[in-house]
Amino acid sequence: MLRVLLLFLILLAGIILGPMLAGHQGYVLIQTDNYNIETSVTAMIIILVLVFVALLIIEWILRRIFRTGYYTRGWFIGQKRNRASKQTKAALIKLAEGDFKQVEKLLTCNADHAEQPMVNYLLAAEAAQQRGDERRTNQYLERAAEVADTNQLPVDITRVRIQLAQGQIHAARHGVDRLLGHASQHPEVLRLAEQAFLSTGAHNALLDILPTMKKMRLHSEAEIKTLELQAYIGIMNQCMAEEGSEGLKRWWQSQPGKIRRESALQAALVEHLIECDDHQIAQQIILTGLKRQYDERLISLMPLLKSEDAKALEKSLRLQIKQQGATPLLNSTLGQLLLKQGEWEQASEAFRAALQQRPDGHDYALLADTLDKLHRPKDAAEVRHQGLLLTLKKNAL
Repeated sequence: MLRVLLLFLILLAGIILGPMLAGHQGYVLIQTDNYNIETSVTAMIIILVLVFVALLIIEWILRRIFRTGYYTRGWFIGQKRNRASKQTKAALIKLAEGDFKQVEKLLTCNADHAEQPMVNYLLAAEAAQQRGDERRTNQYLERAAEVADTNQLPVDITRVRIQLAQGQIHAARHGVDRLLGHASQHPEVLRLAEQAFLSTGAHNALLDILPTMKKMRLHSEAEIKTLELQAYIGIMNQCMAEEGSEGLKRWWQSQPGKIRRESALQAALVEHLIECDDHQIAQQIILTGLKRQYDERLISLMPLLKSEDAKALEKSLRLQIKQQGATPLLNSTLGQLLLKQGEWEQASEAFRAALQQRPDGHDYALLADTLDKLHRPKDAAEVRHQGLLLTLKKNAL
């Protein structure tokens, strides 16, 4: 700009000084209705230069005025941002203290000038939810959605989390379904989905997300197995409630072989079939399962069966004893089966073998009943006394 002005002044100086040195300044006439302005070319150029300089001075003054306003406005905005930053830090301290009323107040006071206004409003919504103020919670969520623009995922996650905390499980389920459509591998979305599916009994939906949860390592292997078992038991409950044992059998047959070979699921199904009074199918599942692999859960369910073929159970049990060794559980279970069949002497021997391996109040009681059947009241009384002492000792501990 200065270079252009300098060149312009040099040019003007040439125009002015040239005619003066030559003695010819020229003539300029400006004529209007009422006035005639006469001057030389040199004077006219000087006037134009002065007008141009005056305009430059006016421009500089106006620029300074507006720049001062800009800086002043920026200073005020900066002060608000600093205040918002301090209030956000103070709110986090109050959050750690559990003072949710102050948290809400500090976060929303200058939220629009905070570094992340959306975060302020979301934290304020959670603070209001902790206070039980549903109206303010919804207001903060709406405001967060407005300032979030296209990044709505944090808002939707917070909304679902609050809905679950408020017991709005069906609304949360709807929100979770929508979140899974956009962020199916987001850790927090999966955690919220787990809660929503368990709360609404959406067991098949829970099974669908378990592989992803396992891949993301949100739970240990054992926890994933527990969730899987919980989901399958929920499905069994639904089948039993709707169609009884027939529905259970149809559902079980429709499952892939990998599922039907799971001992934990076999034991859960047997429990449901026993509850439905379908002991025959329950026995078949136990015997089939034990042929594939030994499982104590299936063994412990044998005494609950009202079997029409008790010999088959006894045969399977003696085979397990031969393969696994005479464990306390196997001896006790064998004794209970023999007791049901009226084999008093053999039953008493099995109970004594179990008690020698580990004292158990239930086995003491069963042995005493067996001795009563053998008409040995003194021995039965002594066994009951030992069982009572064991029970009192355990209670004292």
